[in-house]
Amino acid sequence: MKIEVTAFPRTKQGTGASRRLRTSGRVPGVIYGANKPAQAIELDQNALLRHLKMEAFHASILDMTVEGTKEAVLLRDFQMHPWKPIALHADFQRIDKSKKIHMKTPLHFTNVDLCQAVKMEGGVVQHVMNEIDIQCLPDDLPEYIEVDLKDMKLGDSIHINDLVLPKGVEPLPKLKHDNPTLVTVQLPKVVAVEEEVAAPVTEITGQAPAEAAAAAEGAEKEKKEAGKKEPEKKEAGKKE
Repeated sequence: MKIEVTAFPRTKQGTGASRRLRTSGRVPGVIYGANKPAQAIELDQNALLRHLKMEAFHASILDMTVEGTKEAVLLRDFQMHPWKPIALHADFQRIDKSKKIHMKTPLHFTNVDLCQAVKMEGGVVQHVMNEIDIQCLPDDLPEYIEVDLKDMKLGDSIHINDLVLPKGVEPLPKLKHDNPTLVTVQLPKVVAVEEEVAAPVTEITGQAPAEAAAAAEGAEKEKKEAGKKEPEKKEAGKKE
């Protein structure tokens, strides 16, 4: 996908000049690299914002035209206003087509609807990474890298070294060595909350039921014995 960008030379520099430039609907920027002097440029604010919304704009070789001269560049950095939809600055790097470049490339996860672990077994796809760092010659740079989930089973995971990369494209050496996980399919976690049920106790004594019953039986027995002794006391009083 070819994306064309039009830029204009920027003659005035500094904080005040950049502020006035943004007020007029332009964005300050710079082009550097390929053993050429850095060039200060300005871009149309609205056009740049439209481009920034495109995924390919961040991961493709761009055709930038400045005063009729076309150069192949990469978007290397940009700054946005903290809360306003305004771009503050953009950096572009010239490309030497004979030298490898390092880029962050988005991952596109495909065939989720055909994945049996999801479709039949209730599995959930968990994305661990959504982009990876690759290196390749500019002409081999892919717009994105496809990750096919069709054959994944529950508990399966796909790692960096499992990817089928386009010709001439490879992950950075550290990623290749570490071989991190990109995506997994797992059953959703269900947290079971068990209610703690306290042992029933009697309201007055706080004793357990068996202990309370024994205590009540003992109290009843004492009461009966006391009732038997009471008449004996009365009889004794009559005799005196």
